[in-house]
Amino acid sequence: MTELLTLSSGPVVLVLAPSMGGAVARLDVSGRPVLRPWNGDTDNPFSLASNVLVPFSNRISSGGLNWDGEYHPIGANLRDEAYPIHGDGFQKPWTIENVSPHSARLVLYAGNIGPFHYCAEQIFHLTQTGLRIELTLTNTGTQALPFGCGFHPWFPRNAATKLSFAAKGVWMEDDDHLPTNHLSLDDAPDWDFLSTRSLPNGLLNNGYTDWRGLTQIEQGVDYVSVHITASENLSTAIVYSPNAKADFFCFEPVSHPVDAFNLSGHPGLMPLTPSQSMQTWMEISWSSK
Repeated sequence: MTELLTLSSGPVVLVLAPSMGGAVARLDVSGRPVLRPWNGDTDNPFSLASNVLVPFSNRISSGGLNWDGEYHPIGANLRDEAYPIHGDGFQKPWTIENVSPHSARLVLYAGNIGPFHYCAEQIFHLTQTGLRIELTLTNTGTQALPFGCGFHPWFPRNAATKLSFAAKGVWMEDDDHLPTNHLSLDDAPDWDFLSTRSLPNGLLNNGYTDWRGLTQIEQGVDYVSVHITASENLSTAIVYSPNAKADFFCFEPVSHPVDAFNLSGHPGLMPLTPSQSMQTWMEISWSSK
């Protein structure tokens, strides 16, 4: 039986799954979903409502990364994936350190994937109009390495769902979901969500760069419409929507593009020396009406 931790604030209920990657299992307002609720599948962490991504986001190609003249191999961490993806924080149990009716602190003390050794902390703050998650990532290894992180919320989707946000560019992807060419949204209006619009009928799985840190999701009457805000260092937004038949889509505030470890300049990655930390946050908010 999976241990769940429930917080509440008035009509708002937040359910956490510390043993399943420190994830969010459910977030509701007056019984209406803010996030797609967990279906109870303990074998699939991506059936949860929101995952935390540490010590990196998305895929790393080439079997690892080169840093300071040294190659560091990283093996695939999911059965159906050719590349390591989303770090290992979403796959490990987190420790409950502090709990109050409206907040909780979860800690992963021994994160370890490839060359990365780290500690991560999440603090959840719940109010009647929002959820804020603060994330701290600390290098506990013996060498400096480029770290990344982010959040992977899963939102419900139906015919009324619409999305709007500002960004400057977007990465195209290949059949392995790795980045190919980067487009300016000034020259690619079909990819732009500056004006509120519905999600496409087909696959959308792209990284938006220079995201301005604010997104609006309109959901009609069945689900809760929200605003997403995030810290300045989460300047890439991964938008994933399989197709119009799917009952979910993802809007992921992350620190770096897909495969940034193998992109020129390592965009968005944060070199951390031993014992050095990086802090980020994400907030999902809604109207109290």
